[in-house]
Amino acid sequence: MAEDARFEDGGEQPVALRALEAADVPVLSALVQDAVFPITEMTWDRTRRRFAILLNRFRWEDRGSKDGPQRTQAVLAIEDAMKVSSQGIDRSDKDTILSALALEWEPGEDGTGRLTLTLAGDGAIAIDVEALEITLKDVTRPYHAPSGKTPDHGQ
Repeated sequence: MAEDARFEDGGEQPVALRALEAADVPVLSALVQDAVFPITEMTWDRTRRRFAILLNRFRWEDRGSKDGPQRTQAVLAIEDAMKVSSQGIDRSDKDTILSALALEWEPGEDGTGRLTLTLAGDGAIAIDVEALEITLKDVTRPYHAPSGKTPDHGQ
């Protein structure tokens, strides 16, 4: 009997995952938790119906590394985006740095739904989609987390 993969099995490998079902979203949510990104790194291509963010993702899967806490740049891409809205953030302030807390899926009718990226400071980004398709892909080598610390959520 084969064993299920474990979170730690990711180790040093870059993340490249796709979510096509509701059960996949919590996995991506856990991986983007505590990611930070400049507001300028969000892009919605209406023609291609694609919303994407270049994140500085905390590497939760490698938090016990002898090299200390690490981050990597990753692209979070949401396909079939029909509408993007936000609340609690000033999109005109180009110096704003946002911090991701969670990614949640709310299904609609006939495969449609809404993805909500909850941000620290009571902000949120909502993406209405025709179908659930999210990818998360690391695009740089890991680097030492500038803070030198692992995010603490009082756990």
